[in-house]
Amino acid sequence: MTELAFSAWVQDVQADVERALETFLPEAAAIPHKLNEAMRYTALGGGKRVRPLLAYASGDLFGADRRALARVASAVEMIHVYSLVHDDMPCMDDDDLRRGKPTVHVAYDEATALLVGDALQAQAFQVLAEADTLPPARLVGMLRLLAEAAGTKGMCGGQAIDLDSVGLSLTREELERMHQLKTGAMLRVSVILGAMAGRDLEPRELEALATYSKAIGLAFQVVDDVLDATADSATLGKTAGKDAADNKPTYVSILGLEPSRALAEQLRREAHEALAPFGEQAQRLRELADLIVQRKA
Repeated sequence: MTELAFSAWVQDVQADVERALETFLPEAAAIPHKLNEAMRYTALGGGKRVRPLLAYASGDLFGADRRALARVASAVEMIHVYSLVHDDMPCMDDDDLRRGKPTVHVAYDEATALLVGDALQAQAFQVLAEADTLPPARLVGMLRLLAEAAGTKGMCGGQAIDLDSVGLSLTREELERMHQLKTGAMLRVSVILGAMAGRDLEPRELEALATYSKAIGLAFQVVDDVLDATADSATLGKTAGKDAADNKPTYVSILGLEPSRALAEQLRREAHEALAPFGEQAQRLRELADLIVQRKA
C-alpha cells in the first residue's frame, strides 16, 4: 500500500470519527448548555485520533462493520479526551495549551473542566453499550475491558504512579511499568476492542495483538518524551519542555536522547514482528506503528 493510500485512509477514518463524535456527544443547545458546549469544545476538531485509528485498523483486519467501529472509536477517544482534560487541570499537570488551543479549565473554568471529564467518561460507556449490532455477551466483555483499561489497573493507575514519581529517580523498568498503564492500556484496548467488533478472538490472535500493542504503547511514550525534549510548543500543540521543567522522570532523562530514539525504532520493529501471523492483511497496523514512531507532534 502506498504512502498516499495510507494518508487517505487516515483522513477517511478521522472524518468518520469526527462525524460519529458529533452525533454521540450531547448537543450544545441542550441543557446543561455550558457543560455540553465544553464537551464538544474539547472532543471535536482536534487531535491525531491515534486510538480510533488503531481501532479501525484492527477492526478492518477482523471484518468489523463501520457502525460498530464508530462506537468503539468514539468510546476510546472520549476516555482519552477526558483524561487530557483532567491531566491539564491545576491539580495535575497545570497546563494552559492542548491541541493548539486553550485547555478546558482556561477556556471555561476548573469546575466545568472537572465535570467535562466526568461526563465524557460516562458518555463513552453509554456509546459503546448501545452498539446493538454486536452479540450481547461479547459486548459485555468489551465494556469490561474498557473499564479495566481506564481504571486503576490501567490509565488512572498509571497517572497516579506518574504523579507520585515527580522528582524521584525511577529505573527503566519502573518507568516502563508506569507507561504500560498510563498510555499503553488505552492503546491496547483500542486495538483489542476494534478486533472484537469484528468477531470473537482466538487466544493466539489475542496474544499477537497484545504483543503489538505493548510495543506501540511504549514506543508512543518514548517518542512523546523525545518530542517534549526537542520540539517547540507550536509544533506539539501543547507546552514543550514541561516534563523537564516539572522534574518528571522520562525515557530521555533516564536513557539519554539518542538511546531513546534507538529504543523507539526497536519497538517499531517489534510491533511489525508481532503482526507476522496476520500477513499483509495487517498492513494498516504496521503503518500505524510507523506513524507513532515517526511523528513530529
